[in-house]
Amino acid sequence: MILTSMIAVAALQAAPAPQLAGQWEGVLSVGGQSLRIVLRVDPTGAAVVDSPDQGSNGIPADGPTLEGGVVRFSVPAVRASFEGALSADGRTITGALTQGPAAMPVVLTRTADVVSIAGPSRPQTPVAPFPYRSEDVTFPNAVAGITLAGTLTLPTGDGPFPAAILITGSGAQDRDETIFNHKPFLVWADALTRRGVAVLRYDDRGVGGSGGGTPDETSADFATDAAAAMAWLRTRPEIDARGIGLIGHSEGGLIAPMVAEGGGEPAWIVMLAGTSVNGGDILVEQQRRLATAAGLPAAQVETGNASQRALMDAVARNKDDAAAAERETVALLTAGGMAETQAKQVVRPIVSAWYRWFVAHDPAPALAAVHVPLLALYGGKDLQVPADQNAPVLARVQPAAEIVILPDLNHLMQTAETGAPSEYGTIEETIAPEALKTVVDWVAARSGLPPQ
Repeated sequence: MILTSMIAVAALQAAPAPQLAGQWEGVLSVGGQSLRIVLRVDPTGAAVVDSPDQGSNGIPADGPTLEGGVVRFSVPAVRASFEGALSADGRTITGALTQGPAAMPVVLTRTADVVSIAGPSRPQTPVAPFPYRSEDVTFPNAVAGITLAGTLTLPTGDGPFPAAILITGSGAQDRDETIFNHKPFLVWADALTRRGVAVLRYDDRGVGGSGGGTPDETSADFATDAAAAMAWLRTRPEIDARGIGLIGHSEGGLIAPMVAEGGGEPAWIVMLAGTSVNGGDILVEQQRRLATAAGLPAAQVETGNASQRALMDAVARNKDDAAAAERETVALLTAGGMAETQAKQVVRPIVSAWYRWFVAHDPAPALAAVHVPLLALYGGKDLQVPADQNAPVLARVQPAAEIVILPDLNHLMQTAETGAPSEYGTIEETIAPEALKTVVDWVAARSGLPPQ
């Protein structure tokens, strides 16, 4: 759901490893500084990572897994992965933490055999019974030859109701856009449906009950899913066929105008942290801000940013040729001193079909073509889709757009301290009330519903 800069996190194929339960501690050397890292694994195999020296605790980890004596885990929020060898006595793991092009050696030592990972509070997650109807549904995407599964919530009464279709951000997301135990799309759907707007949210391709999910799919393919959702929703007698709008988060905000450009004819569009500049520019600026927020020295930030720019340019030049993109990006990394074997592993995600399409795609033409009401909501502390990078471009290419920047919000529309992704899981709030009110009131007004 979240746009990410260059990452090299391979899919974990092995089974979870509860035998690794306990607390593991090590020290990383980053830019001449020593930073402690703590991996906590509970008896079920669930894990979180702490960075005590950076004040970040409880960051969810995928894994760890253990296969053939090799331990692997990833930390999506900070775009990092770890691989290391477990000692014969099971007390140390010797390996490296990879974050972008950097591989940092570390030895993790088990300092406790039993830990408990308490799930964070998520007070905004709606709990049944609900004052509206909820129905599990499926609908076809004939263009792709797949069926998608989702949930349709309907206000009480006979309708026909205005409706919203929720479009998730990057990565394979479920219908609730679940991340760090937050369920943002469930919260949005609940708030809108209580206000009188029906909501359809659906699993991304290859997730839950939805088909598809191949490596060759891009945002252009996902736009056909949203168009199919709209076409299906218009067949429902409870829905006002002329009152269906689109709400897209992050990559979903990129997709929504594409649906309109392709003839989907939504009644309105809401972009939540949606992009207005090409993906390469997004990822370069994102890398700069995340590195700065992590406290890296200015010189190191600039060096890393120059490397990121060169990589993104190479990907964009070869947007239609994966092999050429790999050759150029590997050459860039090996010229910087990285071993070729590692370089090939590092670039694997960034030469994928989705990544090449995203880096090269310019959203401006689709935005300029929008002729329906459009609300763009940005968080002032969003380090992934920065408001000051995207809002001015949107205002220029689509002067009729209503642009709202809420200064204290991050990429997930949470009230944040720094906006860093490491905070996402530690913040109890799923969506800031001011963001909910802004969007729900705007949608209600465009749908002809009475103010509250």
